[in-house]
Amino acid sequence: MNKLFFLTGSIGLLSATSSQFIHAQTIEKPNIILIYADDLGYGDVSCYSAGTIQTPNIDRLAGQGLRFTNAHCTSATSTPSRYSLLTGEYAWRKKGTGILPGDASAIIRPGKSTIASMLKKAGYTTGVVGKWHLGLGPEGGPDWNGEIKPGPMDIGFDYNFIIPATGDRVPCVFIENRRVANLDPADPIEVNYNQKVGNWPTGKENPELLKMHPSHGHDMTIVNGISRIGYMTGGKSALWIDEDIADVITSKAVKFIEENKEKPFFLYFATHDIHVPRVPNNRFAGKSGMGPRGDVILEFDWSVGEIVKTIDSLKLTRKTIIIVTSDNGPVVDDGYKDQAVEKLGSHKPAGPLRGGKYSAFDGGTRVIFIVRWDGRIKPGTSDALFSQVDIMASLSSLAGQKLTPDAGPDSFNYLNVLLGRSKKGREWLVEQGPGNKLSIIRDDWKYIEPGDGPRIQVNTNTETGNDPMPQLYNLKKDLCEKNNVASQNPVVVKEITDLLKEIREKGRTRN
Repeated sequence: MNKLFFLTGSIGLLSATSSQFIHAQTIEKPNIILIYADDLGYGDVSCYSAGTIQTPNIDRLAGQGLRFTNAHCTSATSTPSRYSLLTGEYAWRKKGTGILPGDASAIIRPGKSTIASMLKKAGYTTGVVGKWHLGLGPEGGPDWNGEIKPGPMDIGFDYNFIIPATGDRVPCVFIENRRVANLDPADPIEVNYNQKVGNWPTGKENPELLKMHPSHGHDMTIVNGISRIGYMTGGKSALWIDEDIADVITSKAVKFIEENKEKPFFLYFATHDIHVPRVPNNRFAGKSGMGPRGDVILEFDWSVGEIVKTIDSLKLTRKTIIIVTSDNGPVVDDGYKDQAVEKLGSHKPAGPLRGGKYSAFDGGTRVIFIVRWDGRIKPGTSDALFSQVDIMASLSSLAGQKLTPDAGPDSFNYLNVLLGRSKKGREWLVEQGPGNKLSIIRDDWKYIEPGDGPRIQVNTNTETGNDPMPQLYNLKKDLCEKNNVASQNPVVVKEITDLLKEIREKGRTRN
């Protein structure tokens, strides 16, 4: 190409293709379930060619629906991916959307359009169950002992039962709607990420009390025999038991489905599995032969199976679209000595891809993505380029809603791609790697911005993708991103860097 590939031209093409999309008004509004795994790799499930782990429930869903091979989250870490998923806006446009501590204030503020608020306007009952990690409460953080707002219920969700941040961060409690579940007012919670509070033991001071030891960090307050990030005291009646988390949140998700079976509903089910600390229920412990990391993959597969079984038993199969995907790529050692490295064997969590969580390479952002809608989606495989940031606009079309100008500024309508009626996916997408460094995929090319950070993240042994020189890979010929061909393709590099510059400066990509 001798001409600059302008962003405006790309947007024009996207707008033109949107006229091909079906009109949602001709389709009865289906129930929508979005199952969001945590740290699940492209190679961690058997329908994506995992040789060691068997995930029969996910495989069955893939066999009944559409399995995407070129779908991407927007970031190689959790919080920014979740922000982009729910808002349709690239998280790197907004300050404060990095990996959040457990006491962070809400980063999606009331008034911000989300998938939930959009679907609520369309007549859906909306619920979120599982991991949140998008902050809660006003500036300064939430009041753990009172009403917790703003939160999910202030940005479109009718119901929430959530883990505030991550399993390895305090406070280790569930929140139901606006309050900590099962909290005894006589035993108030105190949380601090700067200094110790109370007299609870810590991993650093009392390692003899641990049933799982940290490999790096994670040596603060001990809860359920596991030391965490951050300090807490109080709330003993509200503390979770790690071995039961999957059972608890799955049962809450099932209950939400059962209670709303008579009307259209949207369920965002964000599991804790397979994030650390990996502490599977006894039903799964030791069953994978790969230690706790393999066991919680089996546990995640079980959770998926329970959701699908519920939908099918309620005879909602033809009325429900189910999406299964992940927030970012895999990591093996992420802070605990859980034998994940020692028992990995020949298993490749990222499959054929290079890198993983925390990486600019595709192992960090190319994820599993499966969509089932019985009678509407023909089973098969799609290699269309797709980004999770487009889920908002695509579901908006499905629900017969028109996005307001300020909603989903980076989200485009690819409903026909989701439904398998078109194989023409995005022409480009942007991914966020370490240190807010961006990469962009355009057609078969992937460009990674120069970076001056470490090439290997020492704690997790992850290739970051940092390099002081520009990187360009032809993914069609070099899926593993081994051969940097930037110096041989200066015209392509200039076109893509100009495109990326315009995407940044424009502040949005959807007209």
